[in-house]
Amino acid sequence: MHLNPYGEDAVRLALSLITDPPPTDDAMVVRCLAYDLVIELPVTKYDRAATAEFLAEWLTVIDATDHDERAARLNDLLRFASAYPRLTNHAEDGWHIHYRDPAQPLASLLRTLISVGTALHLAGRGMHRLGRCAAVGCTTPYADFSRTGKQTYCSPACGNRDAVRRHRARTAAGS
Repeated sequence: MHLNPYGEDAVRLALSLITDPPPTDDAMVVRCLAYDLVIELPVTKYDRAATAEFLAEWLTVIDATDHDERAARLNDLLRFASAYPRLTNHAEDGWHIHYRDPAQPLASLLRTLISVGTALHLAGRGMHRLGRCAAVGCTTPYADFSRTGKQTYCSPACGNRDAVRRHRARTAAGS
């Protein structure tokens, strides 16, 4: 049984592709397969370029300054990405819902998967659950999957470094 192949994993895949872009077509395939994405057509050089272009657009959703702007930017992506929901067993691994047409090139499939996954993430967890790292000197994007919904750093390492920086600044000011 597939519960929701469009939610958290799709957003995590997007962040993975942004923070560590695959250098080759084969690396792109390996990355997508690591996130259980079924690739139906051969991957071409177009797929990596078009995916990079889409991810630059997707980052504007993260960088939106308020919820209405975030929704408008995501709706623009969804308008070009999604098809009517359909029930499928295309990989013979169980029936599940797709929000895309069958036999799409990888770049098109990623656009749909990530756009719909982001919409489900924001609608289900909160419109504030995307951002850029708050650590000084770090602008890495993150998606907040935490229980509390209060994430502000891209990683525990950045949070720890920033806490040490703040502590040292307080200690130096107190001297």
